[in-house]
Amino acid sequence: MSRIDPGVQAAELESLAGFVDYHRATFVQKVAGLDHEQMQRRVGASDLSLAALTKHLAFVEDVWVQERFLGRALPEPWASAPFDDDPDWELHSAAHHEPGELIEMYVAACERSREGLAHIASADELSVQIDHLSGERFTLRWMLLHLLEETARHNGHADLLREAIDGSVGE
Repeated sequence: MSRIDPGVQAAELESLAGFVDYHRATFVQKVAGLDHEQMQRRVGASDLSLAALTKHLAFVEDVWVQERFLGRALPEPWASAPFDDDPDWELHSAAHHEPGELIEMYVAACERSREGLAHIASADELSVQIDHLSGERFTLRWMLLHLLEETARHNGHADLLREAIDGSVGE
């Protein structure tokens, strides 16, 4: 996944998708080249690891785009995951995966998102499902901004974790 700066004069939907893709690629750069132990490493009292963040972001992509926006069934591993027993299953089960598998899971979820939204021409398009807080359907614009916020926030976490692992810093 290559990181491309969004165009400074792009239309709204292209800009939103471009910034989401930029942050997706930034996250992949943050986790690239680490071994299993490094991906599992935690800092301080936090339970977060790069492995957990990677699997969580894959889940976020599929939940928001596939399930909530497009109204599709969640793909595996989410469809059969024991979320009733462990609401944070994606975070806790990440330790069972190798780094390449986790990155592949995230990249595949991002690709499903891109493919699923490719036919939508307007940021005003409404979701199939309703938002659980507002009780309303949400726009593609809102969802892309939410994905941008979530991915960028976790990029900040990834920055700190990666620096603690091997000293790597930067975007």
